[in-house]
Amino acid sequence: MYKIICNMKGSRTMAISDKHLETLEKYSLFVNLLDSNGIVDDMILEKLQLNVRSLLERTDGSPDLVTLAHEVIFHENMKALALHQLILLYLDWEKDKIAANVPAE
Repeated sequence: MYKIICNMKGSRTMAISDKHLETLEKYSLFVNLLDSNGIVDDMILEKLQLNVRSLLERTDGSPDLVTLAHEVIFHENMKALALHQLILLYLDWEKDKIAANVPAE
């Protein structure tokens, strides 16, 4: 279980599980999400939310996607800062996963 900060004061946090990260990976939700400037703002969050809504309609409410949507993407504390923290966590999680699969020489 991981925690991300949702506001500048650090008084609001959100719990992120490996299952959430696996679902982000499974549906490639961060692929082509950011613009070329790499800035995470409210428009990027809205784009992600629209993508998730569209996927929910196409997958007839896949349980893992519904859980991710309810617990993370549409959570009341999910703002641009929280999304930025989630993206950074996802990148670290992917890097650790790749490192764990590389055999030691």
